[in-house]
Amino acid sequence: MPLNKYSRTITQDPTLPASQAMLYGIGLTEHDLTKAQVGIVSTGFDGNTCNMHLNKLAQEVKTAVWDNELVGLVFNTIGVSDGISNGTEGMRYSLVSREIIADSIEAVCNAHYYDGLIAVVGCDKNMPGSLIAMGRLNRPSIMVYGGTIAGGNWKGKELNIVSAFEALGEKLANKLSDEDYKGIIQHACPGAGACGGMYTANTMASAIEVLGMALPYSSSNPALSQEKSKECHEAGKAIFNLLKLDLKPRDIMTRKAFENAITVVMALGGSTNAVLHLIAMAKAVGVSITQEDFQTLSDKTPVLGDLKPSGKYLMGDVHRVGGVPSVMRYLLEKGFLHGDCITVTGKTVEENVAHAHKLNFHEQDVIRPVEQPIKSTGHIQILYGNLAEKGSVAKISGKEGNVFQGKARVFNGEFELIDGIQNGKVKEGDVVVIRYVGPKGAPGMPEMLKPTSAIMGTGLGKHVALITDGRFSGGTHGFVVGHITPEAFDGGILALVEDGDEIEIDATKHEINLRVDDAALAKRKADWKQPALRVKSGVLLKYAKQVKTAADGCVTDEA
Repeated sequence: MPLNKYSRTITQDPTLPASQAMLYGIGLTEHDLTKAQVGIVSTGFDGNTCNMHLNKLAQEVKTAVWDNELVGLVFNTIGVSDGISNGTEGMRYSLVSREIIADSIEAVCNAHYYDGLIAVVGCDKNMPGSLIAMGRLNRPSIMVYGGTIAGGNWKGKELNIVSAFEALGEKLANKLSDEDYKGIIQHACPGAGACGGMYTANTMASAIEVLGMALPYSSSNPALSQEKSKECHEAGKAIFNLLKLDLKPRDIMTRKAFENAITVVMALGGSTNAVLHLIAMAKAVGVSITQEDFQTLSDKTPVLGDLKPSGKYLMGDVHRVGGVPSVMRYLLEKGFLHGDCITVTGKTVEENVAHAHKLNFHEQDVIRPVEQPIKSTGHIQILYGNLAEKGSVAKISGKEGNVFQGKARVFNGEFELIDGIQNGKVKEGDVVVIRYVGPKGAPGMPEMLKPTSAIMGTGLGKHVALITDGRFSGGTHGFVVGHITPEAFDGGILALVEDGDEIEIDATKHEINLRVDDAALAKRKADWKQPALRVKSGVLLKYAKQVKTAADGCVTDEA
């Protein structure tokens, strides 16, 4: 089989002289037109630490592709900085950007008949967006993760992006001086790379490596490292091999591969956003993954990574003790992974990790042994009840307990909550409700990192719960429940909650319920009117009209 399975349509068809002329115009030779063409998409842009170095990495990938007798052609797609947009109206565009990334990659690769794809990506939605596109295209593909940022430091205190958000809560509670507040913000992000904890970027990079769609060590190689540069060069060899083997995403992204990815998300204490993204990625390759699959694997997978936001360590520490392949080797030895899944190396998971560094539990405590886990079962719990008839996603680290019962303190949006914290409206024992921030209600399902960080910073983190039809940053910790479905905008019971109502959350029973009698709820339902959409034009309007529920992965390409 020739390597240029798709691009030969425009390079060898005599009825397409204009296409050939344009390829000559960009500098290709007649010999080049006999080669396979690989699209190299970068989400690089100057305005975000996660993405600021990606265009340089994309050029390294391009050199490697050409060195392997292929044509490498770089193009760009968008990115949205979650760190910059969190806590603002701009955060409504974050999850939306995943669909724009997927759509734009699909459009460019299909329009230009690229034979293969390498995505060089950094921030949270970049990774699942690129994988959704790869699944739709189903051509040999590899994801190269831009890598994690180094930790910051202020007056001897180690910092990361969440330190800046939690500093706001400390300042609101008059626990932090102006000097230290400014010092933390100015030193939290010392350079290029994605947020350093087991937040969404590192969670998804790890999951995708385990899934088999990135080269070994991709998720744990630091952004500014020789290892990351070497990975870019190895990607050129790997894409040539994938083209030669005609090994495609749907061959790799199987049901068993997704089970592997979910298992490692649980073992590392990863972000709740993985639920949305892995469901959506699975849909792109015709694999059915549901919230219940997460619960099933959570029930039998211990949390082993002592990683931020709930733990002590950063992704750089995972790199130091052997990287994700070392974690995979250990989990495989303990029977938690399917070792026979094929990957972008052309080898199986078992073959990839056979020579990974063996974790030494006497010399490191970044990753715990299964006999001494952080938590004996997974931290991601799927809850149902009258507040979430179609499910919700809780992040229960074990430090905040498994049951919470309290009186509702209701806010229509996160900005109302910040005012409520400043005004002392939120008290110990409350269940904070943030609603109308779901996929349609916001629209865009923004993260609630600013509210949860402010609650933590004020010292209320151990004494209140927070529930929402929005979602959470991977940096969120505390007793939190998100992705509540149906969302308030669609008339879910969340829309009917009133201040003072009793709410009970029980992670052991997987339940979340509003303790109000049916007659009272029926009257409230009869009086409720769906609010008008908050937007009248543009991409957010398109999103609100097309998006499926959080339980369905918030996809926008299903009829």
